[in-house]
Amino acid sequence: MHLLPTVSDTALLIKVSFAAPLAPPPTLRVTPASLTLRGQPNDTQGRFWQFRADGLTPGRKYSLALTAASGTALCEPWELATFPSPDARPESFRVMFFSCAGGHERLPIGFLPTAVRNRLLRRGLSFGPQAVVANGDHVYWDLLAPKGSSKLGATPEAEQLAGKFDRSALVFGENNETVLKLAAGPQIVPVYGTDFRSTPVFFLQDDHDNFDNDEATDELVTFPPSAFMLRLARASQRMYYPEFLPDAARPNGLPWSEGGANAGSESFGTIRYGRLAEINLYDVRRTATLAGPSAVFVDREVERWLHARAASTDVAHLVHVPSNPPGWSAGKWGEWYPDVLGADKKLTTSVPKPYWQSGWLRQHDRLMQSLAAMKQRAPLIVSGDLHAIGIGRMLRAGALDFQANPITTVLAGPISTDPGGWPSVGRGVGPTPPVHLDLREEVKPIEQHGFTIADFLRDRIVLRFFKWDQRRQPIDEIDRLTPFHVTELARPG
Repeated sequence: MHLLPTVSDTALLIKVSFAAPLAPPPTLRVTPASLTLRGQPNDTQGRFWQFRADGLTPGRKYSLALTAASGTALCEPWELATFPSPDARPESFRVMFFSCAGGHERLPIGFLPTAVRNRLLRRGLSFGPQAVVANGDHVYWDLLAPKGSSKLGATPEAEQLAGKFDRSALVFGENNETVLKLAAGPQIVPVYGTDFRSTPVFFLQDDHDNFDNDEATDELVTFPPSAFMLRLARASQRMYYPEFLPDAARPNGLPWSEGGANAGSESFGTIRYGRLAEINLYDVRRTATLAGPSAVFVDREVERWLHARAASTDVAHLVHVPSNPPGWSAGKWGEWYPDVLGADKKLTTSVPKPYWQSGWLRQHDRLMQSLAAMKQRAPLIVSGDLHAIGIGRMLRAGALDFQANPITTVLAGPISTDPGGWPSVGRGVGPTPPVHLDLREEVKPIEQHGFTIADFLRDRIVLRFFKWDQRRQPIDEIDRLTPFHVTELARPG
């Protein structure tokens, strides 16, 4: 039904599902490594499996074949390549970035049809990326948040489609497993299918992937996620898309990592492509705290890792990919910035944002300062969440001056935003630079569907932006999309 792989320089991890249960477990043959891997079950019914191979050769293309225990082929063989070793010096690396591809099309809120999402993603794949980053909001099924749940998981239509979760019960082996598959499965399985079987994917979770929106009222504060939210987020990741593989420069003991010398991670990942490029991915929801001036979005140990990598000199380009975007605000509670929508429909900091934590902004400034201090790199952040496509240069954050090495920040583009999901519709204001920043917008955020292609070359990064206007362009134009904007970031020196 679907197949999503990820790789590092020496390992691969594949998540796969089948239309019917398999017993005994299926096997994956890896050639020429002469490996036969026995599938590990990811559900209780034998439909979801994973395969992991370690000790592979860097920069090597492998032939993979899935077979049933009887020896019957379950699909045609396909190829998948490992990344170059950390010491290799490749000439180029191409990555596709996008956000917000989830949404059950049978809910009344009206997400983009799956067939249209398929075409957008296939258009991106047609450019031959060597990696794909799906940044957050793979599942929209909010359960408790007052605004989100009233349109998504708590609606009569949602309960008719999937049933109702029992928050006091386990996910696997209980009725919750059935509800989860009916709720999340149609938002992921048919969207990706097997199109990405030869392209490593990196899925980063955001608020909706925890089955709630980031909202804070006197009745309910949705984050940090509750135990049940975490169970659903972890269960959906376990079944549908791969965790992040280990990286030698990422500590094994970061939160939500397996631990040990072979540690993978659920929330903090690395894409390392030789000495050419490194992309650090981090979830800002899982470890968020509500501690006022000392609050953080990412755990302090994660922050230390990010600072250490920014200070490193072993890779030409280093990119941050957080699940929450630096650079813009839509007045939401769970943002880096204190801006809130005023009576004049403009963002302001003169009105306190309820439950917002000043420590989040302090951590933002520490991270931005470490990026701007990379004198031999062009600082770059690529994020999603705000349902838009845009690019800006961060010249100042509070009292910090970045003009000597401005930070480029990018909104990668959404794949499946519903009409009411554009910030300007749902919140009354589009993505806007917050008061705290001096942001020079090269492309003001555009509320249309699209994606971003980044080419990493030894002396520069080339960013190509793609958009499709659901209101004005026919669907078949997706197959011919060309960049509407291109920018180059020269590596200093």
